[in-house]
Amino acid sequence: MKGRGLYVYALAYLIFLYAPIVLLPIFAFNDSTVIAFPLSGFTTQWFAEIPETPALIDSVQTSLVIAATTAILSTGLGICAARAGAKYDFPGKRPVLGFIMLPLVLPEIIVAVSLLVVLLGLGLSLSSWTVILGHTLICTPFCIAILNSAFGNLDPSLEEASFDLGETRFTTFRLVTLPLVMPGIISSLLIAFTISLDEFIIAFFLTGTEPTLPVYLWGQLRFPQKIPVVMALGTILVASSVLILAVAEYFRCRGIARTGGKDTGGFL
Repeated sequence: MKGRGLYVYALAYLIFLYAPIVLLPIFAFNDSTVIAFPLSGFTTQWFAEIPETPALIDSVQTSLVIAATTAILSTGLGICAARAGAKYDFPGKRPVLGFIMLPLVLPEIIVAVSLLVVLLGLGLSLSSWTVILGHTLICTPFCIAILNSAFGNLDPSLEEASFDLGETRFTTFRLVTLPLVMPGIISSLLIAFTISLDEFIIAFFLTGTEPTLPVYLWGQLRFPQKIPVVMALGTILVASSVLILAVAEYFRCRGIARTGGKDTGGFL
């Protein structure tokens, strides 16, 4: 009975979690602006209207630029933190690394309001760069978590052999360490890109005159006739996110296998 109860609970939880995602493509192909059953017919009209909305295209471009920049910055910071955490011992190491990972457990709305107050207090105007700063703050801990595994599973004897052969620390890092952890770096880039692309709360508080895609979609929900187009775009975003996460998981597992480490769990 206990096992059956747990099975029913898990099934109900999965249905509650994923039912809205399953309904998204169903209504995206529905030939009606009314989001309700029964469906009135099948159409691809809403997908065809996506390129015909200039404001939507602009928000997509803004989100892609912000997500790409955030992925590069947060992964670069993650490499530095993960490398230092895996290789060096220094006073206050655990508190410092714990403080860096703090945004993982803080409510995003608290982080967003705090960043807004600080940025306005510094006299900075809200723009895409303020969104990038906020996204980098929340994406860096995820990148560190991914890269900790890559650097932690690295065999130190490989770097020591490079030193013995006369290579400098820089060339050893570039020619030996980076190629070995590259799958983890690619996984970090993809995860940070996905998180930034889908993030709403930070962008809502810190965006300027160029809204990101989630902020633009939120604004369009006030107009019922725009909802089918929003759902069509949402279907594309869900499919893209699943694909990116699958690729990131592939590179993460490949990196663990490459360094001979142990897989302690993934994203999917």
